[in-house]
Amino acid sequence: MPVLIRRETPADVCAVRTVTAAAFAKPESPFPVEVALLDELRTCDGWLPELSLVALSDRGEVVGHVVCTRGHVGAAPALGLGPLSVHPDHQRRGVGLALVHAVLGAADALGEPLVALLGSPAYYGRYGFRTSTEYGITAPEPSWGEYFQVRTLTVHDPALRGVFKYAEPFERV
Repeated sequence: MPVLIRRETPADVCAVRTVTAAAFAKPESPFPVEVALLDELRTCDGWLPELSLVALSDRGEVVGHVVCTRGHVGAAPALGLGPLSVHPDHQRRGVGLALVHAVLGAADALGEPLVALLGSPAYYGRYGFRTSTEYGITAPEPSWGEYFQVRTLTVHDPALRGVFKYAEPFERV
């Protein structure tokens, strides 16, 4: 499915909320926590508008979204990826793949050292993510184990080690 990836604009916020809600909805939780998390991230100091990207269908509708927000490894800046959302009608068509590649490229172009996330090793491994402990980076919650992963970027310094901390809303939501 051909998609255009571009920066999110204020006009996209409602559509992004709709896509995120659809992507994460479950019968027991029709209003997923990921929607509330996005709302809170938008108003925190860790929000990086240049790393909030949407995928547009050939009809110009928002069908996916990804965001990286400011995190830290110790005192050093780093990025936390998520949420990544693709509308269920457009899943398994390469939209998520395009979004993750685009946000990693944008983060690298901005001189960021690494991107961390909590997710499936089978899914994110294809983007070069590896278990964080391979890089000496500890998850905020040790029980996350292999699901907490890191993708190093061009300016990564292997001396960068320590506990990863997400943007503040991740702690509350």
